[in-house]
Amino acid sequence: MDVGLFAQYVMNGLMLGMMYALVAVGFTLFFGVLDVIKFSHGDVLTVGAFTALATYLGLSAAGVNSPVVQVLAIVIVAGCSMALLGALIARVLVLPLKNAPALNTLLITLMLGTVLRESVRLFYPEGANPKPFPSLLPSDALVLGNFNLRLDSVLMLAAGAAVIVGVQLLLNRTKLGLAIRAVAQDEETAKTMGINFTLVVLITFGIGSALAAIAGIMNGLYYNEINFGMGLLLGAIGFSAAIVGGLGNIYGAIIGGFLFAMLQTIGAVALPFASAYKDVFAFGAIILIMAWRPTGLIQEKISERV
Repeated sequence: MDVGLFAQYVMNGLMLGMMYALVAVGFTLFFGVLDVIKFSHGDVLTVGAFTALATYLGLSAAGVNSPVVQVLAIVIVAGCSMALLGALIARVLVLPLKNAPALNTLLITLMLGTVLRESVRLFYPEGANPKPFPSLLPSDALVLGNFNLRLDSVLMLAAGAAVIVGVQLLLNRTKLGLAIRAVAQDEETAKTMGINFTLVVLITFGIGSALAAIAGIMNGLYYNEINFGMGLLLGAIGFSAAIVGGLGNIYGAIIGGFLFAMLQTIGAVALPFASAYKDVFAFGAIILIMAWRPTGLIQEKISERV
């Protein structure tokens, strides 16, 4: 294979893997603190992407045309808005069902995802149609044969890595992170030590939902298009990545995200005549991996609620 073409596939895989890892880390955080799977996570990503687009359109209408200001604004507004939405979902829907059968939580979050997705389609102006997402990052590129290294991709990879490192530092180097880890380890003991369980859960759901918003923005910037159904596939892939990595383990979620992207890339290379089937190839490979390792590549936490 041509070296430049191979490098291009690797770069594309890294870009996809970063998006998937951000979504997968959110699933892992939710499961870690409350032993629940929030199936509306992918649709929160969609709402975040459309919130970012609405913010950009508002800034443009107000005459704010600086790409740096626009990027910072859409990330801050979408991230904070989805953090609030995630905390609200946890407080109103998830926590009240804490002691209910796990299927109740799965069902209610699945229905919530449909509500969010259909709300975007129905109430966002022409929401049923794909929306062009602005190219706000530098479009310069280094071309070496068949390898096209886009500066915007490098910047997004660096930003995604910085976000993941930031989450790791938050969890491992701060009192809040210590509280989150304590709740994930043993809820009852954490409560007896004076940790505000409800607040920790709300903050954790807020962080995970903000990560989904960032992944949605990255997807929009990378493909220059968003649509109301984008969260369905990204959510399924993120959940698969979290499962195959070992649900409850952040490092496993990151590995799972990049593994899924690698499998997609292999599928596109191995099936050039039918690259549209790369997702089928990747999901099929994940099924085989899970049959081999039912607890995931990195076993962290097993709960009877799953």
